[in-house]
Amino acid sequence: MIGSDVVDTLFPNVDAIGKMLTIDNRPFEVVGVGVKQGSVLGQSRDNWVILPLTVHQKMYGARRSITIYAKAFDEKHVPAAESEIRLALRARRHVAYTANDDFALNTNDNFLQIWANISQTFFAVTIGIASISLIVGGIVVMNIMLVSVTERTREIGIRKAAGARRRDILIQFLVESATLAMVGGIIGILLGASIAVSVAYLTPLPASIKWWAVALGLGVSTSVGLFFGIYPATKAANLDPIVALRYE
Repeated sequence: MIGSDVVDTLFPNVDAIGKMLTIDNRPFEVVGVGVKQGSVLGQSRDNWVILPLTVHQKMYGARRSITIYAKAFDEKHVPAAESEIRLALRARRHVAYTANDDFALNTNDNFLQIWANISQTFFAVTIGIASISLIVGGIVVMNIMLVSVTERTREIGIRKAAGARRRDILIQFLVESATLAMVGGIIGILLGASIAVSVAYLTPLPASIKWWAVALGLGVSTSVGLFFGIYPATKAANLDPIVALRYE
């Protein structure tokens, strides 16, 4: 049996079943073609050839390591299937009762555990990068609001002279800083969602956008704006109206 990439390369536009294929100067008849699987991270899953085990051992030797795939009926039967496979291999390889396995038996749990360890590392790195980004973004918001307070000093003085209380000025600038950060969060969410959808469209990797994650992102960005907007808002609220009216 051969993969679809081999078919496209050696037997384009013809039926590959029944054709002859030479592997290491030995002819083989094609009896089956695999279903096209596509690629993952640029690695094709259709560039393969399957030979009978006995023929492979005659051509390349019986001491080469091989991989045997097995499938249980369902998830509940995985432990039983694992035990049966281990017993069959130990008997076939004449492993003593007290000796350890001289082969490796990997299940989905092993791969899931490896992936979980990798994911935890990536998660920790992502949290660190996101924290630094939030701090930098918050400092930028604070600087923008400080510039805004400086440029609107006379406006603040007029509002205070017209009866605006300290709390009114404080709330005004806090709302402005929170809105500024929330708009940045919306832009970031739209950009991230677009990248995720594009990757899912162009590759076999799936993408899932959770609404709770979107809400959490907006909440975090708004909170950062509020936190870093406290100092500029307090500075604006504490301005002396007489000094502010004199400001040019």
